[in-house]
Amino acid sequence: MVYVLCIYNKKEKENQITMGAHDIEDVLVWKKNLELLIDQQQDTMTAKNRKAFASLDFDMDFGGPLSFSDRDSGPEDEEEPRPTLLRRTTIGNGPPDSVHDWTKEPDIGLSDQNDTSHAYSRKNWRLLRCQNGLRIFEELVEVEYLARSCSRSMRAVGVVEATCESIFGLIMSMDVTRYEWDCSFQYGSLVEEVDGHTAILYHRLQLNWFSMLVWPRDLCYVRYWRRNDDGSYVVLFRSTEHQNCGPQPGFVRAFIESGGFKISPLKCLNGRPRTQVQHLMQIDLKGWGVNYFSSFQYHSLLQMLNCVAGLREYFSQTDDIHPVPRIPVMSTMATVSSLKKDKKLQEADLKTKQVDLGQIDNKNLDMIDEESEEDDDYQVPEADLEEEPTRSDSDTKFSDPIDLSCFSGIIRQDANEKSRNCWTVPDSKLFKVRSENFPHDKSKVSATKYLMELVAIDWFKDIKRMDHVARRKGCAAQVAAEKGMFTFVVNIQIPGSSHYSLVLYFVTRSLEKGSLLQRFADGDDDFRNSRLKLIPSVPKGSWIVRQSVGSTPCLLGKAVDCSYMRGPEYIEVDVDIGSSAVANGVLGLVFGVVTTLVVDMAFLIQANTYDELPEQLLGAARLSNIEPNSAVVPVLDNTS
Repeated sequence: MVYVLCIYNKKEKENQITMGAHDIEDVLVWKKNLELLIDQQQDTMTAKNRKAFASLDFDMDFGGPLSFSDRDSGPEDEEEPRPTLLRRTTIGNGPPDSVHDWTKEPDIGLSDQNDTSHAYSRKNWRLLRCQNGLRIFEELVEVEYLARSCSRSMRAVGVVEATCESIFGLIMSMDVTRYEWDCSFQYGSLVEEVDGHTAILYHRLQLNWFSMLVWPRDLCYVRYWRRNDDGSYVVLFRSTEHQNCGPQPGFVRAFIESGGFKISPLKCLNGRPRTQVQHLMQIDLKGWGVNYFSSFQYHSLLQMLNCVAGLREYFSQTDDIHPVPRIPVMSTMATVSSLKKDKKLQEADLKTKQVDLGQIDNKNLDMIDEESEEDDDYQVPEADLEEEPTRSDSDTKFSDPIDLSCFSGIIRQDANEKSRNCWTVPDSKLFKVRSENFPHDKSKVSATKYLMELVAIDWFKDIKRMDHVARRKGCAAQVAAEKGMFTFVVNIQIPGSSHYSLVLYFVTRSLEKGSLLQRFADGDDDFRNSRLKLIPSVPKGSWIVRQSVGSTPCLLGKAVDCSYMRGPEYIEVDVDIGSSAVANGVLGLVFGVVTTLVVDMAFLIQANTYDELPEQLLGAARLSNIEPNSAVVPVLDNTS
């Protein structure tokens, strides 16, 4: 997707200045600077010059011919100059006539308390219930009788700790990531792309209400989106008919009378972005079940609205955040006068930052936030990477490499890129970790040297799940223990008709007392679940697999069930992929084509205090074209 900003004279549209960017925030900064420049000229420009200025608009290009302007506001007066410059707030051609824009009504929870329209909106919407941290509202319809098939509008309102852009991108997606936050989603596909803001979609609902008796529902609807000047996003739904999306056998075609999302930015809290998400649905599920079971419509609607809670939980358990713009900003367009206007604001911001930093220093804060997940992909200049200090005592005290000749595993080590069914250690600089300044600017840097060394990888299969594999006699963990070295064992358990276990052995010469690794090894499971982090990556593979796996850091203990076994000179973590339906679904996609993939996995213990920063990787592995039939059945009865 490319966001395009065009500046032109309405009478001479062929003479355009067109700029494009992959990030909407860059375009908005450009747009702001251009508007600032126009405002500076407005007081001095003559009436003749005023007519030469154009309005601004921006659109999103999907690679096809698009309209980069809105509907004309009306014929221009050739004689009378315009008193002010026109600013277009609507994107594209606006929503289709059949789509009701319910977002123009007063917002729940955001309107002015003294506004009369706010009081009026309270009369039309009443709080129905609170569920999963959401407020569920029901529209009050002024009729004496309402047929069961005619649904009332219901609206869910919640707060998500993420940026509007991140939430909007997730809502617009119809791929496997939707399974992670929308429990009513079964399948979705694009029927027709009308323009950059309007599309026809096909959508199958997953409604868990007496599925043995009630037929499943599907939808064919128009989806329109826009971004408002205040930074909020609007996504509108309305059912429609399309020649390429007729009734499907085995499904009842439901009808969306009105629906969609409104994503509005709120003030940040403790440095975290906050966004209010409103989800409105007025839907007729059709079929005989609606007339015979009044609760069917009610519970199905609640299930669909509950996706707002799914969004909140999705962002609370991921390190992903909307990336900081990396395209140069047109700041040079501002003249000296604009700099003078902004000087006072800049000084006030500087004073505020100094006060905030002073308060942090005075309170002697030791903790960042144990639940902080606000990691982003901020790119640090190379000079900063070279100056980044390394705090690990393990790196300075034990710089000699470990002799790998005494270790062996099922999968062989081979650094040749063309080799198959093998492993190697990727460059640590490929992974981004929290920097020393992360509490202040959420910045990340390339990881430094690994704290531990990957010595072997085992590839097991059995008819049952394999737990505590480090107890197996002769394994790398037992060999390291005999030599007085400490091992961190990761046992990734893959369910199926045949159970598989991918076991990675990371070794260090000793467990440094007081280190983060020692506190993790000897801590309780709650501490371990809140700290152990995985950074995945797929350097080589199909596009759908790369998108499904992603490269977002993940706290394993929050995503799946993890079991920990503390043995002599080792700690093993058993990662049960089958405990999460989402992880199991992604794994099913990956495992089916695992022989064609190159997969990277890096492990680290999340840094939550200032003295733990910068983060350091425990170790990483690169697995190339793993063959499932090369797995062996382990002998776990003969244990050490």
